Amino acid sequence: MINIENSTPTKLSEKITAMREGGKILGNLLRDLKDYVQPGMTGKEIDAWVRKEIVRRGAKVAYDMLDEEFPGAICISVNDALVHGAPKDEPLEPGDKVSFDLDIYYKGYFTDSAFTMIVPGKSNPAVKKMISVTESAMWEGIERVKPGAHIGDIASAVEKVLRAGHLGVIENYVGHGIDTEMHDAPEVPNYGKKGHGYKLVEGDTICIEPMSCLGKPANYCDKDDNWTVKMKDGSIGCHCEHTILVTKDGYEVLTLPD
Repeated sequence: MINIENSTPTKLSEKITAMREGGKILGNLLRDLKDYVQPGMTGKEIDAWVRKEIVRRGAKVAYDMLDEEFPGAICISVNDALVHGAPKDEPLEPGDKVSFDLDIYYKGYFTDSAFTMIVPGKSNPAVKKMISVTESAMWEGIERVKPGAHIGDIASAVEKVLRAGHLGVIENYVGHGIDTEMHDAPEVPNYGKKGHGYKLVEGDTICIEPMSCLGKPANYCDKDDNWTVKMKDGSIGCHCEHTILVTKDGYEVLTLPD
């Protein structure tokens, strides 16, 4: 992450402008993706649409820039897949849970956002509740963002909501700093203690991304593609995320749609 305290006003302004613009592109794309997804579509078909849309909207595919090649432009995690899902050929079924996680690169800066939805059709009420609780946990964490707040303030707020909702709390994957690097310091866990960890300053940009499950939080990386993280007990996983700017008085969510 850019060292804000040592950054020039021009550099900071450049960063904020680029990430606001990139975040809006990302937010609008994910909004449109939610409307686009229908039963019968495959992950690879959706991935191709996303790739085309990223370029059409003037951004670059961030996952193409990873040191270790990822087989797609977006992570698509279905049912017991939690995060980092490699797009597959299997068609989505009505009622499937699917999480989409997308980074884009725009004018030298990354933005990152994720959401979980149910493919149109009859759905499990427990899954719907899990998505709602996980989104609420994300917003509780976001509300703690301001200059002088500790990462532990965010983490503890997220954890409290997830545990109150009787969800498994994922501890081995975390949120992160972001700007010229896709994943940077500080780490932003989904569990922790108030008053602990890095202290935020104006101009910081971080990703808050709760991850939860309906069962036990133990997970593993699928050896078939070496990317997709699945729940060990086969339960359903959930993931949501926004990129947040620390402002003078609080925060700004950069990845909301228009």
